[in-house]
Amino acid sequence: MAERPAVDEAFDRLLTALDRLEAAVNRRVDADRDLGTLEDEVQRLTEDRSDLAGSLDRAEARATRLEDTNREVSRRLVTVMETVRTVLDKHDG
Repeated sequence: MAERPAVDEAFDRLLTALDRLEAAVNRRVDADRDLGTLEDEVQRLTEDRSDLAGSLDRAEARATRLEDTNREVSRRLVTVMETVRTVLDKHDG
């Protein structure tokens, strides 16, 4: 009957190996699930980045238009002030 304990030991080692294998498979499944989640998050972040880049481009274009308009308004104000000075000088003098 010395063989029976050897069989029991082998069976115990087999069960231990199967438990370890199951644990490894579960870790792999979890890792794959986490990877899928990370890939989804990266995709969302890429879309957000694209949206933000578009918003930034529009804001920069608007800022450029406002600067151009500001320069034009300033130029016109200088012209009006010079015209007013000329008219005042003619009437005072």
